[in-house]
Amino acid sequence: MKSIINLYKVLPFLFVGISFSACDNEIKDIAKVEEKLVLTASADSIAIDLDNPREFILTFDWTEAREVSGDNMVFYTTKLDVVGNNFGTSTAIVNSEDEGVFSRSFTSEQLYNWMVDRWSVPLTKPLKLEFRVIAQWEGGSTFEAPEVRTVTVNVAAVKEEIPVPEKVTLSGSSLNDAVIELSKTIENENKYAALVNLKVGELVMPLVTTGDKQYYMIPKDGEGTLLDGEAEAVQQEDDRIAWNITTAGEYRVVVDFENSEVTIYSPAKALEPAVVTWLKGTEEVQTTVSELWLFGGGTGWGWWKGNCSVSLADPQVLIYQGAALTSGDGVKFVVYGESDFRNTAYCFTNPLTTEGKRQNLSLALDKVGELHGGYDGETRNSYYKLPAGTNFIVFDLRNKTILAKKK
Repeated sequence: MKSIINLYKVLPFLFVGISFSACDNEIKDIAKVEEKLVLTASADSIAIDLDNPREFILTFDWTEAREVSGDNMVFYTTKLDVVGNNFGTSTAIVNSEDEGVFSRSFTSEQLYNWMVDRWSVPLTKPLKLEFRVIAQWEGGSTFEAPEVRTVTVNVAAVKEEIPVPEKVTLSGSSLNDAVIELSKTIENENKYAALVNLKVGELVMPLVTTGDKQYYMIPKDGEGTLLDGEAEAVQQEDDRIAWNITTAGEYRVVVDFENSEVTIYSPAKALEPAVVTWLKGTEEVQTTVSELWLFGGGTGWGWWKGNCSVSLADPQVLIYQGAALTSGDGVKFVVYGESDFRNTAYCFTNPLTTEGKRQNLSLALDKVGELHGGYDGETRNSYYKLPAGTNFIVFDLRNKTILAKKK
């Protein structure tokens, strides 16, 4: 009985002790880190100035990030890309900034070149750029979360969009005044092309629009000098201006309504198909690429002949139109389909790692990706994961790109 009484005396003190202990172990909020990095752009909207291409047209400035104690050092990395690319490795313009530098500027020439060669965006459409600054700490004993800031800038269309007519034709004395109609390319409904034999004379480009109204596609500079193999800015006018053909032969004419350009290739600048070299057993062979075979998880590990079409605009552009891929598993694209050496033949697939090792990468629908080719073991065991249901693929072997679509 005495033990029970003593227990009742002790319990209140135990409760008080536990209460004090709980207070001592109370979870306390970590003090909020006050980030200091502020990023600004010199303008919310810009227009590319090709009359002054090397002058800076866009500048980004940022303040120093928060101070840190100890041995931490802060490094600033900047990235520029088109909104929607998510700063991908093949599209982002990345710079590691020098110590004490808190600004990055770009010229019209830089932006224009990246729009054409890196981002592959239509010059007749406005776009949005995004710029990101990352302040990263290194060297300290504790982890410091980076400070990240992003700002977007609107970019106006570089060129005026030319409406696509009902018909695009060629005529003039170089064709004995015959009229030849250009065809839409398979890969791009806004691009027309034709291979034609021309003699010395004038080449004009009549356009037929709704209601049989006729205009002419003419060089924007008003001259008729042929810029052999170079894209030339054009516009539609009532009055014709001809291109001067000074050498007879087969010409390739490409009209790009998306970028308001015409490119004419003379026999001297003729576009040739892609040729790859590989070992067929012990024999070195060369294959002119006009067909591709698909193999991988996306074909159920069966060999599909691509029945690829060759573009009129460029013989190094191949287009697959066929059965949809059965899954998002990987696929590679092989230049030789016979069973004897197709497992060791030259193939196209995703890029290798920086160490030259195989990898399987995913390609988003309607998004241009990188294309790598070779016949080494690492390349042959790399597979591109294309979106399930892909039934239209554009292979640009000249520019080493791939584009997957559903049609």
